Amino acid sequence: MSTDTHYATVDSPVGPLLLTADPTGVLTSLSVPGQKNGRTVQEGWRHDPGLFRAAEEQLIAYFAGELKDFRLELRSEGSTFREQVWAALDTVPYGATTTYGEIAARIGASRAAVRAVGGAIGANPLLILRPCHRVIGADGSLTGYAGGLERKTRLLTLERHSAAGRYS
Repeated sequence: MSTDTHYATVDSPVGPLLLTADPTGVLTSLSVPGQKNGRTVQEGWRHDPGLFRAAEEQLIAYFAGELKDFRLELRSEGSTFREQVWAALDTVPYGATTTYGEIAARIGASRAAVRAVGGAIGANPLLILRPCHRVIGADGSLTGYAGGLERKTRLLTLERHSAAGRYS
């Protein structure tokens, strides 16, 4: 990230969220405290809460169970493989889960690539906005989440509760 990075923090039920964007407002990351390889504010970054108003409003609505799909412009930089994995994450519906193997199959990767898929998911720079928390182990277990398993559990519980209410 360069000195052209703008940032803001947003309070949430899973802790403070650090959002970064380019000067035009395209979101480049969403991190949480203690996140593996998460972003932290750097010297030269510009604190610019107004740039993140739409993101903050949508995150508040998401945590209230009122928003199922984010409508924000996102940009991430990764290898072609990571970009394919991240695009597959974007197709996992609110309130649903998928497995690492299913993500591998969606992008046409072999079963042998499941570990690499897990690595790409773990490198997702846009937690919550790009729903890597919806990926679970093949046996249904909650495995790995860069933001911590407690946060993953809270996000999945929120979505399941909201989705259940939507269909009752």
